[in-house]
Amino acid sequence: MAGQCFPVPRLEGVSQEQFMEHLYPQRKPLVLEGIDLGTCTSKWTVDYLSQIGGRKEVKIHVAAVAQMDFISKNFVYRTLPFGKLVQRAAEEKHKEFFISEDEKYYLRSLGEDPRKDVADIRKQFPLLEGDIKFPKFFKEEQFFSSVFRISSPGLQLWTHYDVMDNFLIQVTGKKRVVLFSPRDAQYLYLSGTKSEVLNVDNPDLAKYPLFTKARRYECSLKAGDVLFIPALWFHNVISEEFGVGVNVFWKHLPSECYDKTDTYGNKDPTAASRAAQILDRALKTLAELPEEYRDFYARRMVLHIQDKAYSKNFE
Repeated sequence: MAGQCFPVPRLEGVSQEQFMEHLYPQRKPLVLEGIDLGTCTSKWTVDYLSQIGGRKEVKIHVAAVAQMDFISKNFVYRTLPFGKLVQRAAEEKHKEFFISEDEKYYLRSLGEDPRKDVADIRKQFPLLEGDIKFPKFFKEEQFFSSVFRISSPGLQLWTHYDVMDNFLIQVTGKKRVVLFSPRDAQYLYLSGTKSEVLNVDNPDLAKYPLFTKARRYECSLKAGDVLFIPALWFHNVISEEFGVGVNVFWKHLPSECYDKTDTYGNKDPTAASRAAQILDRALKTLAELPEEYRDFYARRMVLHIQDKAYSKNFE
């Protein structure tokens, strides 16, 4: 496991004013209880969703193992009618399957044209719109996407970060969520936006020795809970039972800061992407030096970045 472990705070009956003025500025995860989410928490049964979703085709992840790895891609993409997906995802063993009788399913809903359209369940699943209420804690013009998530029991998603704030609404079922602070990124062995450490409970410390230094925040979500995940916070999710969730993403920064081609909400802000490109060019220039000099000037660059860019306002 990671080193220190902290519970994510839980608060009940939080108003928009309380959230925006006192909690949101802290930029830390928080479980909200007692939020009015509409009738979805009681209405969205397997039978109901199968009937309402019907034969709408959805693209899904299918894996032979419970631990999905987006880096090695240990899953395949397949297409199923929505109703069939819900029925299969709720099963432990399958009579019909793609890989094996105990394969796992994961739906992350997409826009009509994923290259151009963001996911919004109100558009892709209009018959379900009246059942769910999104927390009104941000301005409507900040809204980015609402993403349907359906998972088989036991499914574990890879640790990653998103560049926008979001509410994870647990509509039905139970999830365990483990989070890591952006300030601990150096201990998570990143590949792009994702961590190479798949097993956060029993990591390979011979391969990932620094992982024990990462501070771990953990919570369990039951039906009706809403988890606030601030942008850049890493999160790893296990579905402890079949469940349905909805992520609502919104823009924390001005719109012009985000990549206009991003329909998933996981591309780095344009300024960060430009800075990374400049750094790559700087590293290529350093490579022209002998090893002793390259090492020395690389260390100077790191110190300069720490001095000029690291914030002292966060833990």
